Amino acid sequence: MYRYFRNDLLLAVLLLFLLIGAGTAGYHFLEDFPWMDALYMTVITVTTVGFGEVHPLSAEGKILTILLILFSIVTYAYILSVITEFVVGENIFKKIFDRRMKKQISKLSDHIILVGYGRTGREIVSKLRHFDRPIVVIDKQEPKDSDRFDFKKLFFLQADATEDQTLMDAGVERAHTLLSSIGGDVENLFVVLSARQKNPHIRIITRATDQNAADKMQLAGADRVILPEKIGGDFMASLVIMPDLVEFINALTSSSVGPRNQLEEIHFYELPEEYKGKTIAELDLRRKTGVTIIGFKTADGQYIINPSPDTKFEKGTAIIVLGQSDQIEKLNRLLNLHHHL
Repeated sequence: MYRYFRNDLLLAVLLLFLLIGAGTAGYHFLEDFPWMDALYMTVITVTTVGFGEVHPLSAEGKILTILLILFSIVTYAYILSVITEFVVGENIFKKIFDRRMKKQISKLSDHIILVGYGRTGREIVSKLRHFDRPIVVIDKQEPKDSDRFDFKKLFFLQADATEDQTLMDAGVERAHTLLSSIGGDVENLFVVLSARQKNPHIRIITRATDQNAADKMQLAGADRVILPEKIGGDFMASLVIMPDLVEFINALTSSSVGPRNQLEEIHFYELPEEYKGKTIAELDLRRKTGVTIIGFKTADGQYIINPSPDTKFEKGTAIIVLGQSDQIEKLNRLLNLHHHL
């Protein structure tokens, strides 16, 4: 909106200078005033200060004066309207925008809430917006790329997420997951604690600067706490020890996977009834779709690499499969699966 205001204001100022220039030239050529007297006469006319005439005016000079007064009134009215629209209209438009945004958010359920829209937050949005789940972003500052928030799958609230009402406006009681990516540990802790109180079932993922802060956030109700420095350090060290393996795994889990290999996780509750309770051998996914089961998550949260064929797919368990994109699509069709988070 500021860009439009600046352009309109520049146009208004240009019109004013053109009016002064035209009046100065008019008095000089019509009344034979010296240039300085012509400029002075024009300025006191367009500003309507009420000073007397520099020299007696002819009929043509009086007509010019009348036209200058009329055009100056129109120009000032235009300048005033531009400034008024910016000062008043900006707040009105923002209130209307916020009201529409909150109304749309109030209709959401099973969505994702992202607190903090800095560099990390933008990376999170860049990856998650490709999945079929709405995202509500909360940040104190209005984003520069606000055009990305389209009332369809990406929403924005300019507010303080440490306040309970902000989380309520974001629909925390109906949300699937909350990601808190604020820079400070104290703010993240407040968000985690408030979100857990409002929704005991919501999945909460946050970040911390050290293990001590991470422990407190888990006590407050966070399901997962990310330590960016630790992850970055481990990754860099692993690139020294086993670079090819690390880059291969990173390629599989990266958002730029491409058309070839993909990883997919399948939970027990997602399976059609006829597949529940069967062993990996009975599922026979390798023959039916071409995917390979490379991992198994037990009901108590333990992971088994390369599980045996007689491992049973029971309540609370999950399998991790690897396959090419067409094989993953075939798997999704076979089990009637959809992208999930």
